[in-house]
Amino acid sequence: MTGDYDDIINLPHPISKTRPQMSLKDRAAQFSPFAALTGYDAAIKETGRLTDEKIELDEEALSNLNMKFQILFERLDEQPDIAITYFKPDETKSGGAYLTTTDKIKKVDEYERMITTTNGTKIPMDDVINLESDIFQFLE
Repeated sequence: MTGDYDDIINLPHPISKTRPQMSLKDRAAQFSPFAALTGYDAAIKETGRLTDEKIELDEEALSNLNMKFQILFERLDEQPDIAITYFKPDETKSGGAYLTTTDKIKKVDEYERMITTTNGTKIPMDDVINLESDIFQFLE
C-alpha cells in the first residue's frame, strides 16, 4: 500500500540552524483562547451587579430615628454596643447597599453629621435608617 506521503513520512523533523527551538509553553500559548475585547468580561460583571435604591423614611420613622439619636448622644459616655444599619452609595453606579455594623461609638460630629465607630468606620447620619441597642428598650 503506497500513499501520497510515503516519501516524506519517515524523514526526521527539520531543526533550524539559525533560530532557537520554541519552548513547549510558548507553543501551547499559540493555541490558547483569545480575548478580542479586553475588559469586556469585567464590564459585563459590573453591569450585572445589583445595587439597592436608597429608602426615604416617612415622618414617623424619622421621628423614631431622631429620638434614638438623642438617646445615643446623651449616653455616649457609657459607650453602649449599637447596631447601625445604613446606606452606603456605590462608587461606580447608581444605588448602593445597606450595611449593618455593630460596634461602639467613638465620636459624633453633629456639625458634619458623621458618626465614627471604634473600628474607624465613618457613617453619615443622613444615611442611617435604623439604630438598635439595649439603650432603646423603652421605645419599643
